[in-house]
Amino acid sequence: MTHIFGFERSQLLLLPETVDDYVGADNPVRFIDAFVDQLDLAAAGFIRVAPKATGRPGYAPGDMLKLYVYGYLNRVRSSRRLEAECHRNIEVIWLLRSLKPDFKTIADFRSDNRAAFKKVFQDFVILCRRLDLFGCELLAVDGTRIKAVNNKDRNFTTGSLQKFIEAADKKLEDYLNRLDAGDAEECVTGGSRVKNLAEKIEALKKKRGEYATNLTG
Repeated sequence: MTHIFGFERSQLLLLPETVDDYVGADNPVRFIDAFVDQLDLAAAGFIRVAPKATGRPGYAPGDMLKLYVYGYLNRVRSSRRLEAECHRNIEVIWLLRSLKPDFKTIADFRSDNRAAFKKVFQDFVILCRRLDLFGCELLAVDGTRIKAVNNKDRNFTTGSLQKFIEAADKKLEDYLNRLDAGDAEECVTGGSRVKNLAEKIEALKKKRGEYATNLTG
């Protein structure tokens, strides 16, 4: 009898040929992608929608917005964590087409476009509600949820719509504040990155070998 073992990490595997194969047809990231693509970002108030004729190219606002909408739905609360998701999360890799903005670029986008976020996120959560996406509730930031207002026919009265918008705005502001706080905390602590990780792993192996020698000596 033996344990179940995984593949050797250096072994070649026959994996799907495209990133698209890893993201199912009903994955919510496809809705995020379609929603942002149909927006008029310039009219919504986002800056640098038209790329500059000269200078270093920047990231498209649409791609950065997709990352933030994904972070909102999945409660990712710092720019460094959003950066990490771009490297390790197959959904985000698909959503951003393998783009990997650094945490400062991500944070600057939020700072530069904070006013434009509100209306776009309003439209997003209302559309999700009307299309009955994400079940009967919309995911919120703090573990609570924005309750569905009119389950019977999925329509809004004027009063219920206003209450829904107010609740959504409150959750968005909470999300943005948590991002600000998370970024500020990571600036103080130096972030979650581990420098010279390969060297530290080698040091760990060396120490382990020394302990083993001392125990058997």
